[in-house]
Amino acid sequence: MSASVASDALSDVPIPGAHTPDATASGAPGTAVTTTGAPPIARTWHPWRWVISAVALVLLAQFVHGLVTNPGWDWSTFAKYFTAKSVLSALKVTLELTLWGTALGFLIGTALAIARLSNNPVLRVISWVYIWAFRSIPLIVQLLFWFNIAYLYKTLSLGIPFGPGFLTFEVNGVISGFTAAVIGLALHQAAYSAEIIRAGFISVDPGQLEAAAALGIPRLRQFRTVIVPQAMRSILPNATNEVISLFKGTSIVSVMAIAELFYQVQVIYGRNGRVVPLLMVATVWYIVLTTILSVAQYYIERHYAKGAHRTPPPTPIQQVWHKLREIAESGSAAPRGATR
Repeated sequence: MSASVASDALSDVPIPGAHTPDATASGAPGTAVTTTGAPPIARTWHPWRWVISAVALVLLAQFVHGLVTNPGWDWSTFAKYFTAKSVLSALKVTLELTLWGTALGFLIGTALAIARLSNNPVLRVISWVYIWAFRSIPLIVQLLFWFNIAYLYKTLSLGIPFGPGFLTFEVNGVISGFTAAVIGLALHQAAYSAEIIRAGFISVDPGQLEAAAALGIPRLRQFRTVIVPQAMRSILPNATNEVISLFKGTSIVSVMAIAELFYQVQVIYGRNGRVVPLLMVATVWYIVLTTILSVAQYYIERHYAKGAHRTPPPTPIQQVWHKLREIAESGSAAPRGATR
């Protein structure tokens, strides 16, 4: 008798964390209605956010409508010259200038960055003076200087310094307009890339080098396997910006009458007077190739992020694929409360 009374008394004691039927709720027979005990959280209403979004969408729609309906854009002329043979040939010259300027610029810039970080005071001063000089002189002045180098030196020779020369050649026969543009772009790019690379090197924790030296790893291997992979995470974003700037900056060599993309566009609209559609041809090509460089930057950065993240974040394509799989799985799932 006492045991039954005690059990009835314990049944009235609420157990922490246990769900109890809601006295105010009603449900179907046999259905237990439970409450979580947590009060509902009201979502914050942001009316101005929707107003600004609506205004932005209206302005975007007006811009797109103007692109489509305004006859001044002359999209038929744009389509005619976008893949014209002369434009594609000029685009090839632009890509060659960018490739050579980037390769030589970053090669020289790496040497300058190492010289600035070395213990040799002569190399440090020479590197600093080079960077100071080439960052101070406008690019167009450098290009015109190399284009007219024959006014200063008609011949160049290889031999003993301040002594006899063994090989002499004419400057005009060696340095063409394209070569002068590559030299000017590469030397100008080297000054900026040197500072980017130097910043990447000094961003590496010195303790990493001390640990590598304690393990007896040679200095060249330390540079290749310890410094470079970590420094690349700091170098890549700024280096890609410089490459994109160089790609667009090749249009300045049009002052040297080199048939790159912008110069060729100028020649064409100088003949037919269709300025706007021809400018759009150059603009769209610049946008397309800049987008390709940006995509390449993303995947290269993701490769070098393996040292910082055990599992790299998914790519945009992987995110879309996972989202589609979630939608497909949620659509095929059985409804809540259903029995199989």
